[in-house]
Amino acid sequence: MPTPPGYALGYTSSEHDRLIRQATRIAPYTERLFREAGIGPGQRVLDLGSGVGDVAMLVARIVGPSGEVVGIERDAHSITKAKARVAEAGLRNISFTQADVSQFVSDQPFDAAVGRFILMFLPDPASVLRSLTRLVRPGGVIAFQEPTWIPLLAFGARLPLWSKLLSAIHETFLRSGMNLEMGPDLYRLFQEVGLPAPAMHMETPMGRDANLIGLICDIIRSLQPLAQQHGVSLDALGNLDTLSDRIQAEVTASNTVVSFVPIVGAWAHKPMGK
Repeated sequence: MPTPPGYALGYTSSEHDRLIRQATRIAPYTERLFREAGIGPGQRVLDLGSGVGDVAMLVARIVGPSGEVVGIERDAHSITKAKARVAEAGLRNISFTQADVSQFVSDQPFDAAVGRFILMFLPDPASVLRSLTRLVRPGGVIAFQEPTWIPLLAFGARLPLWSKLLSAIHETFLRSGMNLEMGPDLYRLFQEVGLPAPAMHMETPMGRDANLIGLICDIIRSLQPLAQQHGVSLDALGNLDTLSDRIQAEVTASNTVVSFVPIVGAWAHKPMGK
């Protein structure tokens, strides 16, 4: 559910591919959060900002054939891609709706509402979370994963080229109005909309393999138009076609690892009587 005029990274086929690769890498972290929150077989779950369907498909496998997942997404092209992937996976308990969450209605409440890397893009995440909470039954679950960039920037500072890449992405997002510390902010946000203080934890993949490095390098490719729009220079990164290989060489030479964006998970039960 991106901020108008759209999701900052765009809706290109290459960005969709990057999202799918990213989802594969971080799926275990998301599944752990949802299971810890109490999402399980037979439940009806609302997925906010479904994109190309990765979170919806993960939840569909958790709730099983007796459960149901409804995904809300603004972009029609993303929904088309998500539906094709769901059909290919043989999942029959997922549906998608092109809508804004503030305008979405349902004839029956949900047992849970979830989202990943969604609230960070919204100009008024409290309003969206409040609307979402109204759709969940009393005692139901609200569970989100959002990023925190502060530890990523600090940990990456020892590698010059890697650090320049992270800084360029960070600056582009900031100038575009994103909240890159939405992860820690979930603690305040949940309480602001009338939920209890959430249970929280932070996790992140680490490594030195080309796939992990490539996930971050490909973010800057998707962000190029936005970086140019907001006056963020990418000159220090050199040729983007060779950037991943050069960072791989830097990491190898330093005999170290890098991390993906730290992922903060938060969940709470909607109070009874609300």
